[in-house]
Amino acid sequence: MATMTPVTQALESLGIPYRLHQHDHPIRSLEQAAEERSLIPDQIVRSLLFRLTGGTFILVLMPGVSRVSWPALRSHLGVSRVTTATAREVHEVTGYEIGAVSPFGLERPLQILADQRILDHEILSLGAGIKNAGIILKRDDMVRALQPEFGDFSEP
Repeated sequence: MATMTPVTQALESLGIPYRLHQHDHPIRSLEQAAEERSLIPDQIVRSLLFRLTGGTFILVLMPGVSRVSWPALRSHLGVSRVTTATAREVHEVTGYEIGAVSPFGLERPLQILADQRILDHEILSLGAGIKNAGIILKRDDMVRALQPEFGDFSEP
């Protein structure tokens, strides 16, 4: 299995310490991924791609199993319409397959939003750019490098 990905290359070029966790078998749930990485589900940060009218894309970082509140996201962005990107769009825009998306090492720059709940934990895990793997790093390093726009994007 590959150990160098665009994600690990980006982290190394930024001087950010991380640990790559590669699972021995396919991951079937976020809870399984968290357990095998010795984390809790809310420490797993999902990178979700959304399309705005006009073909603009944004990446939203969500903790654990939290679901995106569509009204909150639209309100924050000041738009009336947001849709989930297709698998093809995810690959074309980020360079990653669904299940491996990361805010690091993207194909092109994207506006990054982050749900404020990701600040609840000092250690987080993100997509590694390859399936069945995750990057584990310090929250503060991630925030400093990405400088995401924070908001309350979770459903109540």
